[in-house]
Amino acid sequence: MSDVGRLVAGRYRLTEQIGRGGMGTVWRGEDEVLGRQIALKQLHVQPHLALDDLARLYERTRREARSAARVAHPNVIVVHDVVDDVMDGDGRPCIVMEYVPAPTLADLLTDGRTVPPEEAARIGLGMIAALRAAHAAGVLHRDVKPGNVLLGADGRVVLTDFGIAMTADASTLTKTGEMVGSIHYMAPERIRGQKPGPASDLWALGATLYQAVEGRPPFRRLTAMEAAYAIAVDPLEPLRQGGALEPLIEALLAKDPEERPTAEQTEQALRAVLSDTTTTTLPGPSATGTAGPYGPHGDTGGRHATLAGRHTLTRTGPEPEPGSGSGSGSGPGRGPGQGPHRDREAPAGRGRRPRRRVLVTLAVAVAVAATVIGATLYVASNPDSKASSDGAGGSATSSYSPPPLPDGYHLVKDKSLDVSFPVPDGWKVSQRTSETVVYIDGTGLARLEIGVVDPAGSHPMAHFKDIEANTKRNYPGSYRKLRMQKTTLRGQPAAVWDFTFRGRARTFRAIDLGFGRAGQREYDIYLSAPDLEWDTYRPVFDKVSDGFITSAS
Repeated sequence: MSDVGRLVAGRYRLTEQIGRGGMGTVWRGEDEVLGRQIALKQLHVQPHLALDDLARLYERTRREARSAARVAHPNVIVVHDVVDDVMDGDGRPCIVMEYVPAPTLADLLTDGRTVPPEEAARIGLGMIAALRAAHAAGVLHRDVKPGNVLLGADGRVVLTDFGIAMTADASTLTKTGEMVGSIHYMAPERIRGQKPGPASDLWALGATLYQAVEGRPPFRRLTAMEAAYAIAVDPLEPLRQGGALEPLIEALLAKDPEERPTAEQTEQALRAVLSDTTTTTLPGPSATGTAGPYGPHGDTGGRHATLAGRHTLTRTGPEPEPGSGSGSGSGPGRGPGQGPHRDREAPAGRGRRPRRRVLVTLAVAVAVAATVIGATLYVASNPDSKASSDGAGGSATSSYSPPPLPDGYHLVKDKSLDVSFPVPDGWKVSQRTSETVVYIDGTGLARLEIGVVDPAGSHPMAHFKDIEANTKRNYPGSYRKLRMQKTTLRGQPAAVWDFTFRGRARTFRAIDLGFGRAGQREYDIYLSAPDLEWDTYRPVFDKVSDGFITSAS
């Protein structure tokens, strides 16, 4: 603390160190010219950088800080000045900012603590207002995270560290290949080495909101490399405490930036949560509007999307009573002759375990190379992993050995479908066609359906989207998508779909997994059960999918 009391640039007196991160130290200080308190961020010494690289780093810092100073908004930290600290010998730039005496959201979330969805939505509104102002000025943040969100005593939410994040994360790799930056809040495209845009900041907002309601980042892993791999490849763990925020958070955390809502749509969805609006329809692109400074992700662009909040509409048609044998969990879009219900959107949170992760081909970039190396190391250290290549070049594993039959399950060998799978003891067949077989539990409220599509279409995702479109038309207001995304299973193209729908007396949740190659067979595993008892029934899906065997396996 020898720097306490030191004068920087002949004007700013350092009084107390109040923060320290990977790229710099933050001081509380006194502006002796204007007589006001300030916060001063000073970059750390970078001994591993050559002089030319160091000069570029410092110049980029100055340039980005000056850009950030153009953003004037109550939810954005004010940048007062950019000065050089010549007393340290190398003229490191220092960013002089408004001093806000407030804890950070990270302080509030210490030790896994959470906030209610409504409070998270209030904080999110302040953050999205800051991001909209910055993006309109052509400034990206690149380091949105709980530690950069200040929570003022008067309810003010302030997003800080603008203008520094680009310097911190301009390269996601050091010369030794080590990832740097706030890895848990880096969007997938940044992990792959692609150029970030406003959608990347929105992904980080989604990760921050996820942690606010769940108590942990969405892809927390033991190491930074494993976290990077998970962000780029793994499906999102379903939220347990997201409430009305759940659809928005999952939309923001889409792997593809084009599938995320815009900042304007995000703000509308957050306001809907606070106003208890049941459904928020996000506007599509304007016919005459032009894109903002970063293209289609600016506020004037958009994509048709719906973020469903708390559904109150009921499903047409009765919900079967316990013991009726009609399969109450059939849900929207399912029925005889339709094949397996395509409403998937949930992958492997608890279902497909990390040991079955799939290694995908990532973009050819330095950051991507590190991610692939990390994934390869992970597979090498986990010999049980069934990882394989994705896409056209992928090949299915030659054989698959299912885990031992779980206690309380019996093995079913269905000759008509040419598959075998475990079924919980006590579950009975309630319906059979040439393409599907349906099992229900003793209450009649939980439904397991196994189906085959022969021949398969271009990809299971396309099949799911077709069924979802019919579902939305036939069950308006009843259906709510939680997640739908591509993945792979045992070297084959796959998709997973997680959703809820409203029955006559209760809400159901469902998960649907489809996999298979075009022109061959597509197999589908579907489970639905009362939403309030989902944690009890979800392991059934895990055990059935883990033990599912086809003739080609």
